Amino acid sequence: MTTPATSIKSSPPRTPSVGRFLRRNSLQLGIIGVLAVMWIFLMIAGPRTFLHKEIYIAFADSVPFYGIMAIPITLLVIAQEIDLSFGSIMAVSVMVFVGVFNSSGSPLLALVACLVSGTLVGLINGFIVVKIGIPSLITTIGTQFFWRGVVLVVTNASIQSVGPAEAADPVLHELLVGRLFGVIPAQFIWMVIIAIATWVLLNRHRFGAHVYLIGDNANSARLMGVNVDQRRIIMFGLVGLAAAFAGIITTYDIGTFFTSLGDGYLLQTLAAVFLGGTSVLGGTGSILGTFIGCYIIGAIEPGTVAINLTGFWTQLIYGLIIVVSVAMHTILRRRIK
Repeated sequence: MTTPATSIKSSPPRTPSVGRFLRRNSLQLGIIGVLAVMWIFLMIAGPRTFLHKEIYIAFADSVPFYGIMAIPITLLVIAQEIDLSFGSIMAVSVMVFVGVFNSSGSPLLALVACLVSGTLVGLINGFIVVKIGIPSLITTIGTQFFWRGVVLVVTNASIQSVGPAEAADPVLHELLVGRLFGVIPAQFIWMVIIAIATWVLLNRHRFGAHVYLIGDNANSARLMGVNVDQRRIIMFGLVGLAAAFAGIITTYDIGTFFTSLGDGYLLQTLAAVFLGGTSVLGGTGSILGTFIGCYIIGAIEPGTVAINLTGFWTQLIYGLIIVVSVAMHTILRRRIK
């Protein structure tokens, strides 16, 4: 018995539809659109600033100080958690660095102690949230004040130079805040490396799948065998590690440890995360979005100066861009469902 030719026709290969592409990439496309519109406006309104490479080198130099922390905080927010203590973690970690270096004379040993201490503080935050059950917002508000107080009490609010550590190991200084080819700041390269590593963790590893599951529904994640408590504690530890690293590169860049280190980064860091499309309700977020959001936030203040507006406009523009971009993300998600 022969089979009719019409019955054995092979179906054409499936191609991804426009709707599916938009659905998968709505966050990235939205934030790229915001970046493009803002940059075109700044180039037109302030060409003497935004058509020259110096401003972009300045962005690459300064944005990583808070961008490095915004990247792991994205994981926390996707999982319906938050950490407001990262500024204080920066300070307490660098305090440990200074103390260990003064005792040992080894910048490398001091760096390891700095990173370990930041990670431990982050893990303590996670332990309090997960094991004691205090909401992360309340926990990290409290630990923010606590660790800042520890720094002030231990150092007696004194300013300390890290010049001796820089002189003791010039190679470490170059690795942290040097210039590649004499132009590209090392901290920008570190931010790119951290962003790529975190993207891989979030999108190509089961840990990232667990982060999204926890953000969607923690109880369902538990029923699926995810160790929700462990994952949350690890995420807080990653934020602590990133804050310690951001603290040491910031201190190396300015050459001095101030006890107020990290105080001014709360707004920019969180704004970059939410501007990048990470939902406050959890379950949705993008490392690329946060990365771009950091540079949008970083461009606002110099942008206001470049177009001849006073500094008082900065806060207004911060709020406007954040509200408009988050509204745009929300509308896009509704329309492509």
